[in-house]
Amino acid sequence: MKLGLNIGYSGSTIDDVLPLVEHADRIGIDSVWAAEAYGSDAVTVLSYLAARTRRIKLASGILQMPARTPANTAMTAMTLDALSAGRFILGLGLSGPQVVEGWHGVPYGNPLGRTREYVEIVRMAIARKAPLEFHGDHYEIPYTGDDATGLGKPLKSILHPVRDRIPIYLAAIGPKNVRLTAEIADGWLPIFYSPEREDTYNEQLDAGLRGAGRSSEDFDIAASVMVAAGDDVSACRDQLRPFLALYIGGMGARGRNFYNDLATRYGFGEAAAVIQDLYLDGRKDEAAAAVPDELVDEVALVGPIDRIVDRLAAWTQSRVETMVLGTHQPEVLTALQEAL
Repeated sequence: MKLGLNIGYSGSTIDDVLPLVEHADRIGIDSVWAAEAYGSDAVTVLSYLAARTRRIKLASGILQMPARTPANTAMTAMTLDALSAGRFILGLGLSGPQVVEGWHGVPYGNPLGRTREYVEIVRMAIARKAPLEFHGDHYEIPYTGDDATGLGKPLKSILHPVRDRIPIYLAAIGPKNVRLTAEIADGWLPIFYSPEREDTYNEQLDAGLRGAGRSSEDFDIAASVMVAAGDDVSACRDQLRPFLALYIGGMGARGRNFYNDLATRYGFGEAAAVIQDLYLDGRKDEAAAAVPDELVDEVALVGPIDRIVDRLAAWTQSRVETMVLGTHQPEVLTALQEAL
């Protein structure tokens, strides 16, 4: 198993995060992941880190597909890979309808079809085997719509990439999205993964891998795992409950919240409904308090360092190959790296 470091939305706090990233680079942590939503972007952060690190892989977790054309994402990936001497991992995701339509101002559309075409175009552009040309249901390159000038022509990147295939990981939660990810991507970025409840995903993962004619050895599961280390287990859980409540309760509307659906599939449906009702009513503290201890313990690492290290056994026996740790504590990275 490999370890990664999740630094989240860190564009405005990079001075605070940089020492932790440099520490991770020194001790052999495999990757560092930067996020974006509707504020700090991930590309700028990763460009900065490319100049401040030497061996750690630089990963987007995630770049939002609706924010960039596939060709622009391919350009970004090739440039970051060149700046980092082949250390870049391209993590992609659709985000949710509220962000896609409310921030980026584009239609959410058909997520499965759009993702499949997007990934194919990105790979074609990076490979540079021929001038880029694609005609699908969602993307048309060159563009030939009614308002086109007619001057567009297939182009090949003028940048020769360091690698002709950059690893692409996809964030996915719903069963159909997970199956598609296992079929077309190099890795999967699950959030709130529970080693005890892998049956929730196994059927979709295996079906996607079979559809692509490959085995699980060709596919990396890089699970995002929140960490709160300290002597008081209850206090550590309380640090993470607001984050879980935000996603389960507030990241989406009633009936359209992927994280709430996931908690329900895990068997926490009653608690998920309570959390959502409280959160959407503005009672965020009560929503956080309603997050079950069992759920926190399954999807996160909490408590004394020894307890956290002991919990590694469940993860090393799972399908997860990379644990992307959400922590600001260098001692956590050191202890877990040494334990592995």
